[in-house]
Amino acid sequence: MGEHLPADEVVRRLQEARPPATDAFTYLALLDQHMSPELLPALLEILQDAELTTLIGWDLVDMLINVPGSEECLETVARLGNPREVILKALEVLEKTAIEEVEDEEGGELSSDRKDAEGSEEREAISPDAPSASSKFITLLGMLGILHKRLKVRRPSRFLHTTLQAVLQCYTPNREETAAIISFVRAVSIFARPPLPSRKSSTTLETPFQTNDPSKNAPDPEAEAQDPVEEDLMSRLLQSFITCIFEAFVNSNEIGWASRLVEFYNPHKIVPGRKTVMQAFRDDPDLLARDALLGQLAGLAGDLGLANLKPNRIAELCAAPIQPDPLATEPDSENPHQIKLSTTGFWCLTAYWVFASEVFDSDFVKPEMHVFPDLYDMVHRYLGEDAQAKIIENPGVIESLLVLGSWLHENNRIVADDQTEKPAFMTFHHYLTLCAVFHRSLQIRNAATTLAGQILHADPDDEDRLKILDDLLENCMFSSLQACAVTWLREELIRAAKGKADNVFSTPECIESFQYTLFPSLGHLNDAEANELIEFWAENHPFHLQVANFAYFLFAGKDFRHLVPEGMAAAVGERYVQPMIGVAKTLREKTGGEENAPPHYHMDIQVLIDRLESLPLDA
Repeated sequence: MGEHLPADEVVRRLQEARPPATDAFTYLALLDQHMSPELLPALLEILQDAELTTLIGWDLVDMLINVPGSEECLETVARLGNPREVILKALEVLEKTAIEEVEDEEGGELSSDRKDAEGSEEREAISPDAPSASSKFITLLGMLGILHKRLKVRRPSRFLHTTLQAVLQCYTPNREETAAIISFVRAVSIFARPPLPSRKSSTTLETPFQTNDPSKNAPDPEAEAQDPVEEDLMSRLLQSFITCIFEAFVNSNEIGWASRLVEFYNPHKIVPGRKTVMQAFRDDPDLLARDALLGQLAGLAGDLGLANLKPNRIAELCAAPIQPDPLATEPDSENPHQIKLSTTGFWCLTAYWVFASEVFDSDFVKPEMHVFPDLYDMVHRYLGEDAQAKIIENPGVIESLLVLGSWLHENNRIVADDQTEKPAFMTFHHYLTLCAVFHRSLQIRNAATTLAGQILHADPDDEDRLKILDDLLENCMFSSLQACAVTWLREELIRAAKGKADNVFSTPECIESFQYTLFPSLGHLNDAEANELIEFWAENHPFHLQVANFAYFLFAGKDFRHLVPEGMAAAVGERYVQPMIGVAKTLREKTGGEENAPPHYHMDIQVLIDRLESLPLDA
């Protein structure tokens, strides 16, 4: 770091060495040699010289960004430096910071053979209380907001496009960085309204960049007249950008839309005394702040023009070809329509409009669409290839599709009147069951299961419904989904009876067709070892618990006993019930004293035994 001098001596040298007393390179070297948090007040005063800051400002960005408390100096650089040069340097530092953060996360400090001498010295020079990567992002974004407002060039969309690409690439979808992005977009957009004065919000950042006073800004020294078409190009770029940000945020944060909408539509199914997701989002300050931030993002999207879309236009944009990287397209004044929204990001925004309109009674325009063909086409295009990876990697997009599905079902928008082809209920149901299996959130898996059952029952063709259930019971490898199929079958039997329907679910042929998938032969387990039975139960217990309940529903009561084919009860008792009781009792004996058994393990086994032993199978 060079010789140690008293602070006042360093300031005196810097004052005396100001260009033209020395050249810019020498002066920057002197600053770098003595840079410290203690120097910042004097440097801030020096930087009020607009001519000097225009000369050296862009070189100071990299030098200052790691110094604690340097925000005011960097703000001054943004206000007085050459906007073209400082924008480029700020983006360079932004990308460098993001790369260093990724390297630190992946392997800690870089190995010695990957460090050059300069990089090593920089790391040693950084104060232990140096700004975090997130705070650097926020500071640089604040600078960019000022710089783009000052920039006067013929094609500002080109600078904005480069900035938006870099910001999106470096963005971490946390609350602080998202709030900074909202402030940035408001700063650079001529369309977005400034935030209304209000009480302090958990999404407000206390930084020098929050109060942007244009009177403090130096004019662009190389100002040019702007091409009139640029306003449209920049508006489209910001719309595209905000849909990308919206998607990134909902993919990385628990948003609770689908589960809250299920609760909203089905209050009778809420278990008394159990805290609901709706209550959690009302009581938890972090979840409240997340909801508020999503509302601000949606409001910003509206200010940029997306809330003014007609319902049919929303449906058209949802049906547009999927754009995996919409900001990759360079702005072209001859073809502004080439700038597209993030298709999946727009799905997320549309889902928010629907969710907020239903749950919060917000006044958002909702799309003119149906499950078939609109939502089915969206899901089919998105999950048609590598569905499992898409569901795991993009949980927010999946949740958004489920929200749209729940809303469409609730409003009886199943099949459009002009639908000509037979709706693909079975394929759509298959996609929903994949979501119910692979989504990382239990709440979203439950919401997907709920919607899958609703879509199954909404299929007007009873033979189709039978095929869907048969396929699940016969071919599905997931016991939890097979258990759902048993539940859905029981619901179909009840619906047919209540509605006095004359369909496949009102005849003994239905139970006949399912008897060997519902009640398979388990005689081979009579001689199985205990470890084999434990493994069998671990893999299949959801299905067998539900089958026990279904058997009680079918055989123990009088309402549906007429659907049981003659002789079936005794056969089921011999090939399934007795062996299953034996398995359960062995499991109860062999694992009775194990304290580390899964939750409800022993209770589930006892429930199964009680259910099966109570069946009147000899009648």
